[in-house]
Amino acid sequence: MNYFAHGRRFLSDPYFLIGTAVPDWLSVVNRRARARQRLAAPFMDHADPKIAALASGIVQHHRDDHWFHQTQAFAQLNLRFTVALREILTPDPGFRPSFLGHILVELLLDAVLIEQRPQQLDAYYAAIDSVSPEEISATVNLMITSQTGMLSMFIPRFSSARFLYDYGQDDKLLFRLNNVMRRVRLAPLPPRVAAFFPEARKLVRQRQDELLAGEIAT
Repeated sequence: MNYFAHGRRFLSDPYFLIGTAVPDWLSVVNRRARARQRLAAPFMDHADPKIAALASGIVQHHRDDHWFHQTQAFAQLNLRFTVALREILTPDPGFRPSFLGHILVELLLDAVLIEQRPQQLDAYYAAIDSVSPEEISATVNLMITSQTGMLSMFIPRFSSARFLYDYGQDDKLLFRLNNVMRRVRLAPLPPRVAAFFPEARKLVRQRQDELLAGEIAT
């Protein structure tokens, strides 16, 4: 799951919502600083409700990812996208098509959810903006594998970039994907990849309910 799918159910609880984003934020700013479920879980009953909510959001993130990646819909779409992208990107014997197939399912699910309720994306960013980045950074440092001061600088940049709004447009989605490719040191995607996005969007939209079926149990 991606940021919006993780957080959209918790718009009224900014600390919980932010907790659902923390594991992915850390993978960007400091890969040695991991927000493990086992480290966050003991803080879920903390006397400070803000700390408890943030820890609960981190745990929710991991629970969501666990059931989401086990759904038949995700496995099938991931495979279908990987095969299509490998053909588009030929020759590319590496893992770029499979990596892209995986994240494209997640990003397009965000795009579909945002398309259906765009006002929720405004509320998503408003919730993040309502909390001090310094406070979040200090709290997260209580429950991760390696302390980092980068979050206090990264969170305002994440919010101001508003890149989740770009997922609904093929050219902007390609731009955002190439930012990811650069971050993970993979070759940039050529413009022809964007021609596959309309079909991929349709497929994700058709299987949205299957992709999100695990939410009922969480």
